[in-house]
Amino acid sequence: MPDHDEVVRLYGPWRSRTPRDAAALLDGYDRPWWIAGGWAVEAFTGVPRAHDDVDPSILRSDVAHLRRHLAGRLDVWQADSGTLTAMVDDTVPLADSCENLWLRPSGADPWEYDVILMHATPTTWTYKRDGRITRPLAEILWTHDGITYLRPEVQLLHKARVVRPKDQADFDVCAPLLDPGSRSWLRSALELAHPGHRWLEAL
Repeated sequence: MPDHDEVVRLYGPWRSRTPRDAAALLDGYDRPWWIAGGWAVEAFTGVPRAHDDVDPSILRSDVAHLRRHLAGRLDVWQADSGTLTAMVDDTVPLADSCENLWLRPSGADPWEYDVILMHATPTTWTYKRDGRITRPLAEILWTHDGITYLRPEVQLLHKARVVRPKDQADFDVCAPLLDPGSRSWLRSALELAHPGHRWLEAL
């Protein structure tokens, strides 16, 4: 996975956005959405950190709804393994391997949002790397200052497969603040999906 600077070199720059910007963009969107990634960790810990982008997240099944919500404002592109495909209408299929949508007003503008596609139904979330790990969708979300975020223990699980320096920093600041139930859930999920993970000892 290329780092942010390499992504910018290959595909163009990103405009700085915040969760508040994403909330304004998604005002009136009638499907579940929340903020994931580093902003979700910062909302939980209260510890500021640098951000390459902001990561709204939606259900994979709701891509067509999002595209219609954004029509006339932002174009939707599939970002899949280094390939970008414009979703110009509802006939463009979503690739099974696609995990992210990139949004921008036009080809001459910076990218604005990196939308993460979540493996979930309106009621149940499933960890994309191990289908044995599930939770009710409502239990993986929480609200802070009027914005819904992915819970920290779930975000850390998503960061666990390839631990980059910023992921380790997020774990180091976040893990000590987890309540016992969240800490126990993360430990059990790591033991199941990533046995022997280096975070287990700290948990």
